[in-house]
Amino acid sequence: MKAIGYKTSLPITEPDALIDIELPKPTATGQDLLVKIHAIAVNPVDYKVRQRAQPQPGQIRILGWDAVGEVVEVGSEVQNFKIGDQVYYAGDITRQGCNAEYQLIDERLVGNKPSTLSNAEAAALPLTTITAWEMLFEHFQLNTSNTQNTSEKEILLVMGGAGGVGSILIQLAKLLTHATIITTASRPESIEWVKKLGADYVINHHRSMKGQLEQLGIQAVTHIASLHNTEHYLDQFQEIIRPFGKICMIDDPITCGTAFLEQKSLSLHHEYMFARSTHKTDDMIKQSQLLNTVSSLIDQGKIKTTLGKINAKNLKKAHTLLENQTMIGKIVLEGF
Repeated sequence: MKAIGYKTSLPITEPDALIDIELPKPTATGQDLLVKIHAIAVNPVDYKVRQRAQPQPGQIRILGWDAVGEVVEVGSEVQNFKIGDQVYYAGDITRQGCNAEYQLIDERLVGNKPSTLSNAEAAALPLTTITAWEMLFEHFQLNTSNTQNTSEKEILLVMGGAGGVGSILIQLAKLLTHATIITTASRPESIEWVKKLGADYVINHHRSMKGQLEQLGIQAVTHIASLHNTEHYLDQFQEIIRPFGKICMIDDPITCGTAFLEQKSLSLHHEYMFARSTHKTDDMIKQSQLLNTVSSLIDQGKIKTTLGKINAKNLKKAHTLLENQTMIGKIVLEGF
């Protein structure tokens, strides 16, 4: 099968940072599905792994953790899928990724592809959807009941709402919770994008957030989804969050002490959507279930997804855009 991988961790500008290769086609056993890949999306985790994870001598690492494809083979213990099923998933960072014609994936991490989306549209969703869902409903535990709790209005601040995670998080929060949604954006195209997704207010993260919130009549927020540059904003977070508020981050701050949490009895969460697959938790099936839930919401027209050939050249372009942090939404590639 065709695949794209790397033998040595190199800057993306180097010719061999990503290379086209040929590998044996794998075989499905146990709870694994063998999926023929139709489309992939590229995420910051791709370049972070490429930069930091040096393969063993003579080995090739295949990246990629967003995929859409067709089940072409099932292991003997598979219960929920059959040959021919169209699926989407974010996969398992401890295994070879989806930058290949075929991939093995545990069925408990797989959802049924939204039938109303193209392969490329669906590929933009899994990793960011799982990340956003776990932030909102497992870490934040936002109110999803039909009746709004009037004792404390939930006010969610999304730092960097125009990116991949923010784009789906805003939609899920708007559809499934009662929270007021504030997001940060600075460029005109980013501001327009997050408003279309459902943000109630947009503020500029390059200016004092406390002052901008007060101008909106908001004295403090209850939850902060920090999607980038967390350490840069910690002082401001302490200013604008209510006592007993929750902060959840997805980046890896170089320095992030916890002293700032004490005065307001805040809680700090770190979302890592690969935690379940990495540690083979008993509830791995939750990822399949939430992907199926979102698939249904998309097919009902309640959520929208946020396109080039799959080869090393195009993947290098995608890595470059991500590393430079100059993109809106997601980068998707389809077709080997």
